[in-house]
Amino acid sequence: MGNTDTKLNFRKAVIQLTTKTQPVEATDDVFWDQFWTDSSTSVQDVFALIPAAEIRAVREESPSNLATLCYKAVEKLVAGADNGCHSDKQKQVVLNCARLLTRVLPYIFEDPDWRGFFWSSVPGAGRSQEDEEEEEDGSRPLAESLLLAIADLLFCPEFTVQSHRKSGTDTTEDIHTLDSCEYIWEAGVGFAHSPPLNQTHDLNRTELLKLLLTCFSEAMYLPPSPESSNTSNPWVQFFCSTENRHALPLFTSLLNVVCAYDPVGYGIPYNHLLFWDSREPLVEVSAQLLIVTLDSDLTVTSSPSMDGTTTSTAMDETESPPPDNLFVNYLSRIHREEDFQFILKGLARLLLNPLSQTYLPNSIKKINFHQELLVLFWKLCDYNKKFLFFVLKSSDVLDILVPILYFLNDARADQSRVGLMHIGVFILLLLSGERNFGVRLNKPYSVPFPMDIPVFTGTHADLLIVVFHKIITSGHQRLQPLYDCLLTIIVNVSPYLKSLSMVASNKLLHLLEAFSSTWFLFSSPQNHHLVFFLLEVFNNIIQYQFDGNSSLVYAIIRKRAVFQQLANLPSDTSSIQRALQRKKKPVEPISRTNSQDGASMEGSRPAAPAEPGTLKASLVATPVCFAFPPGIEKLTEKSQVSEDGTLRAVDPEVPLSPGETSPARPQSDTESHSGENVQKRRRSSSSLSQWNPTTDWVMSWKVKLPLQTIMRLLQVLVPQVEKICIDKGLTDESEILKFLQHGTLVGLLPVPHPILIRKYQANAGTAMWFRTYMWGVIYLRNMDPPIWYDTDVKLFEIQRV
Repeated sequence: MGNTDTKLNFRKAVIQLTTKTQPVEATDDVFWDQFWTDSSTSVQDVFALIPAAEIRAVREESPSNLATLCYKAVEKLVAGADNGCHSDKQKQVVLNCARLLTRVLPYIFEDPDWRGFFWSSVPGAGRSQEDEEEEEDGSRPLAESLLLAIADLLFCPEFTVQSHRKSGTDTTEDIHTLDSCEYIWEAGVGFAHSPPLNQTHDLNRTELLKLLLTCFSEAMYLPPSPESSNTSNPWVQFFCSTENRHALPLFTSLLNVVCAYDPVGYGIPYNHLLFWDSREPLVEVSAQLLIVTLDSDLTVTSSPSMDGTTTSTAMDETESPPPDNLFVNYLSRIHREEDFQFILKGLARLLLNPLSQTYLPNSIKKINFHQELLVLFWKLCDYNKKFLFFVLKSSDVLDILVPILYFLNDARADQSRVGLMHIGVFILLLLSGERNFGVRLNKPYSVPFPMDIPVFTGTHADLLIVVFHKIITSGHQRLQPLYDCLLTIIVNVSPYLKSLSMVASNKLLHLLEAFSSTWFLFSSPQNHHLVFFLLEVFNNIIQYQFDGNSSLVYAIIRKRAVFQQLANLPSDTSSIQRALQRKKKPVEPISRTNSQDGASMEGSRPAAPAEPGTLKASLVATPVCFAFPPGIEKLTEKSQVSEDGTLRAVDPEVPLSPGETSPARPQSDTESHSGENVQKRRRSSSSLSQWNPTTDWVMSWKVKLPLQTIMRLLQVLVPQVEKICIDKGLTDESEILKFLQHGTLVGLLPVPHPILIRKYQANAGTAMWFRTYMWGVIYLRNMDPPIWYDTDVKLFEIQRV
């Protein structure tokens, strides 16, 4: 009964607030205390008892009452931070105010006329005793008071952190003088002590961090534009500045909590069903806060020395002034190998978790915040090049690669996860720009996770190629702008691939066969770039890794007609028109002799489309840098590998054609040609009807096709293979492969071309894409309580699949 009565009283207070026609005085504590003195109002209760319509009604009809509610709530938080929340009643008031502000803030942000409210100074509101002493002639903006109070409360002894007070003493720790670097939440980067797990502290931290995340979410209510990509979020800018004395310990706490988390623990089956894990919600919101605070376009430089010797040794103390965003600065300066190892192992453990398989169904806890982890990994590599090089110097990078490929393969048919596809591909594009990544791919893939791909025996390079082929041939059509990125990744790593399997070799040849059909080449002004990419892959492997790639050489010999057709590609007007008018015929399946190409991995399930009604956040229109070639030219920067292994920049080539459209998708070589796929391709064909290829256009790129190396290989090896087959009566490809393994082309091929690497290059378009994607993920991941649901967000649209 008591719980029901308290909810009823809270609801009555809300009704009073919405129905009062006269402003309620800020000094009427009897009225305002109804909103935060009740000890039984959970965050779910607050969201249920304050409907969206009533918040908007107060905002429109009684704006002074909404303003008073907000600054009275902030005032209570400041008072709680000021006195250290020593009593249970004070702690409960702080939590209730945090829940109330979490509910109300999105409706402040959605109205342009209200956005400046928290940045205005309200005399006497939200001011601590220190503020009053320091600022006699004015007061802080409400936003600053709120953010500083949250920061203080996150290191409040016996509320959010373990007290260091010695037993038997009555003295309490002064929240204003304690060194919060000694109260970091978890061991890890720059902090060796792991405090005992305290569920109450975890819950309180989580509620305060949810409020902090809500404060930062003003960005959701601003429409995407090139200008806004360079605009700082004022909430994040202030919180990550030197004004926040807890910036360093909070950054370290968030990072360590995420990277130290082990959802499986001792691996006891079904333990997650028997015991509630208070740490997981904290880890999830910590990851979200990290990626939001690291959303900065500022140049990374060094920061001034940091207080707190427990952590400063973990940071690289070097020259130059700091950027405004201290979180970016701290991340960029981590340099100790043990810290890199802790971060990498932690992220890999969490990313691999959804792939875990046991004989007991659903016996292992699976996390769902892998998208936030991928963005965090991206930020780490982007802002800290030492971390990127550390990742690539050992095979540990493969523990990041495998889950990314798993997510890409699993999400390829689900339109609600197109953002996940993009972030995964962009990370691999970034990694592929470094030589060590290609070298690491040669490690055998010996612990296969269940994926809906053909069974193969080979390396991680084979896995990458097989998954990419699956995405191109059986992914949904919104993935077409990624084709050039996928092939660029393969091009970048190809000079270092020592031995491709027959399965992967066949997949590459199938892609060339599909992309080099005359109808496909002539149907878009950019489709021929895909053929150039694949020919570059073959040339790199032939010139630099011929000895171990007999399977690929054999596949090229078997499909030599494809290369001959390319060399003799018709360019006269009548041939072009016939190619365009010809009905698209299904691509014939590639032979799978002795390759076990047909069966999928044991325990795998087919990639499924989104369930009807699934919510998804729209992304900004794919920026030019992400579009089909020449978009890749703007997303990457070309470099040549010199003889000593160093890179030198190469002037970007002028695009061959100014047009830009998406290609039709080639049919899978292992799947039936369903009516639905044919219809999709016909619609794609009709959308390209504006394009009129000419003889001059075809000749402009046909003469540049890099076929010399491949045609020379065929000229030398085809007669030898035919002769041995006739002389020995060979019909088994294994014998031919043995012959090719001992063959050589030394002195017979053209002079090796320079290795060309296309390195990822950030720009304003990518920055806005990441911001939109990040906030879309956070919106959809926070549905309990539904913080932003049904509010008027402008950064993206929420759609149902």
